[in-house]
Amino acid sequence: MQTAGRSEELRKMKRIKLEEIERKQRPESYAQLCSYIYGQIEDGSLKPVKASKTNGKKPALYYEYWMTKQDANGGLDYSLYEEELKYRMSTKVSVDYYLRHLEQYHKDREWVLMLNRFLLRIQQQETVMPVSKNERSFEIWNREKFLQLESGRKILKRCGIDASQLSYYETSEPLAYYSRHRRTPQNLLILENKDTFYSMRRHLLEHDEMIFETAFGTLIYGAGKGILRSFQDFSFCVEPYMKAQENQIYYFGDLDYEGIGIYERLAEPFECWQYEIRPFTAAYERMLAKAQKVCGLPMTKEKQNRRISGRFFAYFSEQTVLKMKEILESGRYIPQEILNIGDFGGK
Repeated sequence: MQTAGRSEELRKMKRIKLEEIERKQRPESYAQLCSYIYGQIEDGSLKPVKASKTNGKKPALYYEYWMTKQDANGGLDYSLYEEELKYRMSTKVSVDYYLRHLEQYHKDREWVLMLNRFLLRIQQQETVMPVSKNERSFEIWNREKFLQLESGRKILKRCGIDASQLSYYETSEPLAYYSRHRRTPQNLLILENKDTFYSMRRHLLEHDEMIFETAFGTLIYGAGKGILRSFQDFSFCVEPYMKAQENQIYYFGDLDYEGIGIYERLAEPFECWQYEIRPFTAAYERMLAKAQKVCGLPMTKEKQNRRISGRFFAYFSEQTVLKMKEILESGRYIPQEILNIGDFGGK
């Protein structure tokens, strides 16, 4: 009787070769093929034909497998998927989309199950430590770029999962900075351009910590708009001493619409963390003083975004603001590089 039952079970299944599975799935690597097949074996969709022997690789795969019962069109019996979606998924996964699109679920199933295993695991944890996007992507799908460049975002959308539920953070280029000391409280200065960063760093190394009569413990190279990406999550991208609430952060960049705009977009979100980023007024005032002796300032670069809020000007005297606006409205600007190491020591 057992032999008859076994024969009936095999009659309902189709035999499929490993190469045919690989051709249909089109994996990008052998590891991905193994992950797919092991997942199918785990949920009963595939059973190894042990007589077919293994391929000798690590990890090993059998050359042939039994598939579950096929429907009339030669595809899988999707009713098995309905049961899986309804009863085996994490409560965090919305199954509505895939119940309406079972054929798409068949295509996405490997990735959905990997996501589901991750969600089931973190449900048992009180807290989930945040990691970078690529690290989380690899942890879930064994592919570090799956979330950023491949199908990860589509899978999340179809599962009704907000990316924030995966507890990851975006990464940016690491900050370039020079620390004269790490004592707190201290003044930190963000500099838009590389030349000024190097000149001020050299000044601090060769002289003292005073720049225009203000003591600075740390200089940060902003790389133009790059500082906006680097500071997206201030708490992750800087050393602990930089985050001390009693510190004061200053900004110094080109006196043009773009430089002012960078400052304003950088300063606004910091209010939520009770930090105030101020323009380094003494440096801007020295720029204006030197500019008066220059015959013909450079023209403002084309297509600059001229939308500024006025936050920047609030730190300067009315007379200084008038001088700044006169230069800007004339279509000219003052580059940071108007100042050099010979300027930093005096008032």
